[in-house]
Amino acid sequence: MTDQSEPEQHDAPRLTTRQAAELLGVKPETVYAYVSRGQLSSVRAAGGRGSTFDAEEVRALARRSGRRDPSPAGGDLAFRTGITLIEDDRCYFRGVDATELARRYGYEEVAEWLWTGELRPGARFAAPDGTLTAARRAVEALPAHSGSTDRLRVAVTAAAATDPLRFDLSPAAVLNSARGLIPTLVGALPVVGALPVLGSPAAEGDSLAAELWSRLTAEPADAPSLAVLDAALALLVDHDLAASTLAARVAASARAHPYAVVSAGLGVLEGPLHGAASGLAHRLLREAVDRGSAVPVVADHLRTGRRVPGLGHRIYRGEDPRAAVLFELLAEVPQAAGALAAAREVVATTARHAPLHASIDLALAVLSVSRGMAADAGETVFAVSRTAGWIAHALEEYGERPLRIRPSGQYTGPRPPQPFPRDGSGPDQGPGSAN
Repeated sequence: MTDQSEPEQHDAPRLTTRQAAELLGVKPETVYAYVSRGQLSSVRAAGGRGSTFDAEEVRALARRSGRRDPSPAGGDLAFRTGITLIEDDRCYFRGVDATELARRYGYEEVAEWLWTGELRPGARFAAPDGTLTAARRAVEALPAHSGSTDRLRVAVTAAAATDPLRFDLSPAAVLNSARGLIPTLVGALPVVGALPVLGSPAAEGDSLAAELWSRLTAEPADAPSLAVLDAALALLVDHDLAASTLAARVAASARAHPYAVVSAGLGVLEGPLHGAASGLAHRLLREAVDRGSAVPVVADHLRTGRRVPGLGHRIYRGEDPRAAVLFELLAEVPQAAGALAAAREVVATTARHAPLHASIDLALAVLSVSRGMAADAGETVFAVSRTAGWIAHALEEYGERPLRIRPSGQYTGPRPPQPFPRDGSGPDQGPGSAN
């Protein structure tokens, strides 16, 4: 889910935000957008006022971007967005601290805030019966070895086929589709454990987290564990222009309907450098718990030159603030004590060699390992949660001019004119030819 980064040295002369913007030929706000997308690193200036940038890194970015004059053929290189801001190791949803939102509100409420800028306390999503039935039948037809992302992709396609009005891209129609699609994705997944019993913690309020729990583990739900899962869903709902979100915006730019937008996001999410990162952290933590110590596990990774999963983030220089919230909540889950201690040992052991901090992937791994979930549970949580973020970005993109995301390629092939290629069927290429 996240890209890790090695510690960097910043000995070269540093630029102010305004100097970096002038060198790049962009506005200061765009410089911070580059930082949030991991294209540029920043360091807080002395005294904590503003940020500074490595001069050579800024020049390299300027060379990569080509400094071309904007044109319809060149497409937009930066995107206006009022959804998520990542700045100074904090994440904000529409200007509000994402960690505080996750502490106070559930996933559905945070999703509504992301979509509309309005809080709807007690908001709940419901899957249309016909849509859910079609999605379940499609998922049940898959081979038993299919992964969760396979199932989610099929469920999205089935849901789209049941919605004849899916090409209505008005905000009201898109939101109506989204409120039905997300619970459909959860409801189409096979049940691993028993469904929540009315009156149990898992059924209280009938939240999406409660519905998802039985799709992740056979262990019974309890209130503290559900609080962790709900917070994870709320925290993962968006993270600026991550790779899958960029794919979703490209689809929306072509005026693809919201189901196709979500399909585009899921296609990128399945990459091993994006959604699957939490699975690597799960396996690392599982091994550390089984061996009774994280030290030999971390040592094996370092010895073979592999990154330690669940540590480091290309955007945050300190601990991922989303991970910090989940670790606080996991401390209230008795079953998570062993995995939580192992996670802390992973961080402490690795810190002897590199100052890397925990990412949300490691926090998700604590939940999945401690509550008997499969290695891909974190990826499932990520995909379900981020669906709301993809919809939010689609709503923004539908308000822009169509097909604006059209970057130009930098051609590196042979310069024309080149001789016309021969296919081998001509008379001079037949048997006995001297050519």
